[in-house]
This record gives sequence, C-alpha cells and structure tokens, in this order.
Amino acid sequence: MTAVQPLGVLAAAGPEVGRELVALGAALLVAGVLARSGRRIGLPTIPLFMAAGILTGPHTPGPVFVRDPADLGILATLGLIMLLFHLGLEFSLDDLLTGGRRLLGAGSIYLAINMGGGLALGSALGWGGRETLVIAGIVGISSSAIVTKLLVELRRLANPETGMLLGIVVVEDVFLAVYLSLLQPVLGDAQGTGEAVASVAKALAFLLVMAAAARWGRRVVGRLLGTGDDELLTVCFVGAAILLAGVAANLGVSEAIGAFLAGQLMSGTAVAERVERLVLPLRDLFAATFFFAFGLTVDPAALTSVIGPVLAAGAVTVAGCVTAGVVAARIQRLGPPAAANIGLTILARGEFSLILASLAVVAGLDGRLGPFAAGYVLVLAIAGPLAASRSHLLAERLPARLFPVTVTNREDTS
Repeated sequence: MTAVQPLGVLAAAGPEVGRELVALGAALLVAGVLARSGRRIGLPTIPLFMAAGILTGPHTPGPVFVRDPADLGILATLGLIMLLFHLGLEFSLDDLLTGGRRLLGAGSIYLAINMGGGLALGSALGWGGRETLVIAGIVGISSSAIVTKLLVELRRLANPETGMLLGIVVVEDVFLAVYLSLLQPVLGDAQGTGEAVASVAKALAFLLVMAAAARWGRRVVGRLLGTGDDELLTVCFVGAAILLAGVAANLGVSEAIGAFLAGQLMSGTAVAERVERLVLPLRDLFAATFFFAFGLTVDPAALTSVIGPVLAAGAVTVAGCVTAGVVAARIQRLGPPAAANIGLTILARGEFSLILASLAVVAGLDGRLGPFAAGYVLVLAIAGPLAASRSHLLAERLPARLFPVTVTNREDTS
C-alpha cells in the first residue's frame, strides 16, 4: 500500500499538474519565439524574455499563462543559481591577479564612477536608504553576458582595448560577489548595529572561506567530480551548486553568492571545461525562466510612474560609461576608437540589475524598484548593443586632447 501511495497522489493531482505544464510550456515557447524574432534584428534575449513575461502576465490584457509569479519560484531561483554558477565557473582569479595595476585601476575607476552615479541618483529620488544601495548596484554593474556576446558578434576580440574591457568585467564580477554579501544583511533589515555587523561578518566569513577553498581546494574538488560519464557529472555539479546556494541562504547570504562560489570551486579543475559545456543549456533554460518570471511581476501601468527615473538612470549610465571608457583608454594609452568601444560595449545592463531588483522585491523594499529595474534594463539592453555597433560615431566626436599619448597599433572602429 505504501509503495503505490505516492503514485496515487500524483494521479490525483494530474489535471492540475497538466494545466501547470501547459501554462509553463506555452510561456517558454512564447518567450523563445519572441527572443528568436528579436535576434534577427540584433537584439539580446534578456529584455525579450522579460517582455514575454509582461505580455502574457496578469497585468496585461490577453492570454495569461502564469497568473502568480510565485508558481515559477523554484524554477526562477534555479535560473539565478545557474547564472551565477556559470559566472563563477568562467571567472578566473588568476586572470585578475596577473592583469596588473592597470586592469585593477580601470575596473575600480569604472565602478567608482558608475556606482557613485547610482548612489547620487538614488539619493535624488528619495526612495529610501536601502533602496539607494540597490539602485547603485542596478545602475553600477553591467551585463557580463551581453558584453561578451557583443565582443563576439562585433568581431572585436582581437582589438587592443578588449583585454582592458574584459578586465573591467572581471573586476565587476568580483565586486558583485562582495556587494551581494554586504547587501544581504541590509535587505534583511537587521535590527541594531550589533546585529548588522554580525550579519556582515558572517557573510564575509562565508565568502572568505569559500574563496580560500576555491583557491586551494580545486584538486580535491576535481577528484570528487572526476568521472567520464557526462550524466553523473551533471548530477554532481548541479547538486553541488544548489547545495552551496542553499547553505548560503541559510547563513543569511544570498543564494547567488553560494552558486557563484560553487562555480569558483570547479573552475580550474580537470573537469571545468566539461562542466562549462554541460551547464550552458541548463543556464539558458532556467535563466530564461528567471527573466520571464521577473516580467510577470511588472505592471506596465507602473512603468509610466518611473519613466523619469528610468531616463535619468539611463543618462547617468551613458555619461558614466563613456567617462570610464575614456579613462580606461588613457590608462592603456589608446585613442578615441578604443575609448568609444569600451564605453559603449559595457553600457548594457541585464541579468545582474534584475537579480538585485528581484532580491529587493522579495525583501519588501519600495515597490517602484521592480518597474524601475525592468524599464531601465529594457532600455539599455536594447540601446547598448545598438550604440556599441555604432561606436565610431562617438569616437569621431571625442576631443583629441583627451588622448595625448596613444599606442601605434591599429584600433578597430567597427
């Protein structure tokens, strides 16, 4: 009797499960078709997955595939985990350490300019102290996924400025890990200075322990995961990513950090290349669900109330990225084309801005943050690639006096 009871429960839930499967399948299909259409005109997939959620969500007329975003909660969380796990897998601390002071300096300057602009914007909006910190992260951190795709699609991997540009992205990724660790206690609204300090200390301790394990424990991890069977390897690394994400969440640290550090543990191991190949379809599927689920939470009517802040944030971001591009080009002794390429390629915002906004929504912060992040990402995820493909127009307008000394190697203006 006990052996067949679970099957009986599943059979009884059949019609409800069937409806949920139809809704989820239809939602993913619409998201995929919309993103495919956008790809044909050069648009990134992230804003289109969001748009699919908005169009088929409960806040717009027409078919509603998923009425309650919470129904996709676990799938959306898996999307967040896979995104950060893959980021940790790709990120190399050794690359940062060998990049030298120029790389670290350019990345730090980029963050200082853009995070500073985000803090100033958040303060000017007056939505609250915690909201200001979230806005700074939303505005200050670019989309690694869109940046790397742009470099490939625009054929700029061999450009002299690309190493510096990727270095900025690496510094951003490191900063994001630390920022999420520090932000989580703030989002949790710790009571009193002592509790806040304890929460931050616990988050940093977890980060340092896991970073040390990633630095010196890769050989052990490689032996534990060492199997020639792709099926077993997939089960093991997905389990490890979810486990560490859960441990991090239970410690009061974002599950995104646990997933990022799980990827770090596996990067540099003998199985890292296979893991990266196997995780890509999982990342793409669950990440699409994450962005779609975020779109479900956005009420288009609410976007009208944040048009002003979205446009202001866009202007702050353009100014900050172009300024940082000029500084980075000067550090590397490159000219206007390199400055324009750096500034406009790193302009797009995407997954990280939405992750921060989703964490803020869960924490119960100002309800305008969700629509603000959605509108901001939609604008820059579309405008960024278009601007990057026409960076030569900006290069022609940058004053030559800003670049007193340039290297002699050719710079691509495409």
